[in-house]
Amino acid sequence: MFTGIIEETGAIKSLSRIGANQLELCVSCQIIQGDLKIGDSVAIDGVCLTVVRFDKVESVFELSSETLDHTLFSSKRSGDRINLERALRLGDRLGGHIVQGHVDAFAGLLAIHKSGDFYEIDFSLNPAVKKYVVNKGSIAINGISLTIASLEEDRFSVAIIPHTFQQTSLANLNVSDQVHIETDMIGRYVERLMNNQDQEKPEESKITAGFLREHGF
Repeated sequence: MFTGIIEETGAIKSLSRIGANQLELCVSCQIIQGDLKIGDSVAIDGVCLTVVRFDKVESVFELSSETLDHTLFSSKRSGDRINLERALRLGDRLGGHIVQGHVDAFAGLLAIHKSGDFYEIDFSLNPAVKKYVVNKGSIAINGISLTIASLEEDRFSVAIIPHTFQQTSLANLNVSDQVHIETDMIGRYVERLMNNQDQEKPEESKITAGFLREHGF
């Protein structure tokens, strides 16, 4: 689990092929190694990955075919800035919202509006996740916990404070760039519970014709 509060932005040092459809991702970074251990989870642009080795200046992750098929890593290049967050520890403050590190969909950046030092960024809304996106609700964009400022049929916008813009990879995005989207997990669990409730058969009544005859009716 993660919170969507980015600890640092790293840079992709290399993407090397290690199998038919597998890559090794090497990331230049300085902060996340602080208490990192082999096998720990790190959210990279909102994707939960496992560190396989690291030193003081870089961390290395392996990308499976499943990860490559459902993320944007195949289109990444050396030098690209990426958002990094170590997994949440019990007792940590939940400064953002609960983020799993699973990509639900991609979104395209439509426009960036600047007002003073603040920004409002518009993204396309994938129909597959539209029902989970609510006005003023939480959403993770490339792993960043953000609040939806406005919502339309095919697009949504987020309001960005200067700190978030400067300390994440948002500052490196351009119009038409694609991003990872993870919707709020609470909405998905509520949907599953409601669907299961609708599918459950009502309990059959124990009062039958035989029961009535037996009791003198």
